[in-house]
Amino acid sequence: MKLYYSPGACSLSPHIALREAGLSFSLEKVDLRTKALASGGDFRSLSPKGYVPALQLDDGSLLTEGPAIVQYIADRAPQSGLAPAAGTMQRYRLIEWLTYINSELHKAFSPLFNPATSDDAKEAYRAALAKKFDFVSQSLGERAYLLGDAFSVADAYLFTVLRWCHYVGVNLEQWPVLKAFSERVAHRPMVHAAMVAEGLIKTAPQH
Repeated sequence: MKLYYSPGACSLSPHIALREAGLSFSLEKVDLRTKALASGGDFRSLSPKGYVPALQLDDGSLLTEGPAIVQYIADRAPQSGLAPAAGTMQRYRLIEWLTYINSELHKAFSPLFNPATSDDAKEAYRAALAKKFDFVSQSLGERAYLLGDAFSVADAYLFTVLRWCHYVGVNLEQWPVLKAFSERVAHRPMVHAAMVAEGLIKTAPQH
C-alpha cells in the first residue's frame, strides 16, 4: 500500500493508523498547492479530487476520504483494536465520531486557514469551533480515548485536527481535557514515529 500525504494535513490520521496497525506501506508526499507528486507528475492524474489522503491498495486501486481509509486500515488488522468489530454498537459509535470530526471539526478549520477570510469572520468561526470543542471535551470527560480505554482510528483523527489549533489562533489551553488527550496521543510510539516521518518533529521517541 502507498499513502499519499502532505505533512501535518488530515492524511496524518491514516498515517498513524497504518503504523498502529503494523501494516506494510510506503509514503509519497504531495504538494497541495501545486498538486505535484514528490516522484514527479500531477497528483490529480491519480486522484481527480486533488486532495489527501489517498491510499493506493495492493491491487492498484485507490481509496480516498479519511474516514473510509482509516476503517479499511483497521479492518485489515483487527488484532490492533483500532476499530470495534463490524456490526457492533461500538463500531457505530466509531462511525459517529469519525463523521462528527470530519463534518463538524475538520471542515470548520477550512475558513481559518483561508487568507481571504476576514479577521471578523475568523473570530466568528473560532467561536463556533469553540462550542464544538466544548462538546468533545464534555464527551471525552475522564476517559482516555473517545471510545473508552482503547485507542481507535477516531482518536488519531481527533489528534490530527487538534494539532491545527496552533496555526489558526485557537488556544487549546481552554480545554484541559483536550490538551491532555493530545499529549497522551502524542506520546504513543507509533504516533511519534508518524510525526517524525512527516518532518513535524525531529526527535526520536524517548524511552
